[in-house]
Amino acid sequence: MTTITALTDGDHDDWLALWWGYLEFYEADLSPAQTELTFRRILDPEASIHGAIARDDAGSAIGIVHWLTHAATWSEGPYCYLEDLFVHPEVRGGGTGAALIENVRAWAHQHGCAKVYWLTQEHNRTARRLYDRVATDTGFVHYEIPLGG
Repeated sequence: MTTITALTDGDHDDWLALWWGYLEFYEADLSPAQTELTFRRILDPEASIHGAIARDDAGSAIGIVHWLTHAATWSEGPYCYLEDLFVHPEVRGGGTGAALIENVRAWAHQHGCAKVYWLTQEHNRTARRLYDRVATDTGFVHYEIPLGG
């Protein structure tokens, strides 16, 4: 059975291994300093970024999820943005991704959020099969303007 808990300082090394796997999957290159800043933000009770880790029956870390909240113009309650979701390739398809999403959904509901939403790459078919089961494809297209830094 998969167990999901909020990230703690003691999860750092397990989180880091999954984080590097996530970045590799998306062919992203972040500095070690940014990685450590991200982990510290997740642990900071004053920050709006949250995280959880999934472990299997043996206690091995098999997945992570990060989310944040923000005010919205279309609702009284905040929106919850699921920013990062990663499940170790060896256990994909076993329900860990769905459990991590459900963890975020339950947290968002408990904290008065109006919705949970996320983005994924169009070609990420494995993840999209899961997303199509647990959420609605809104049809929106993502644009961005990098600002450097």
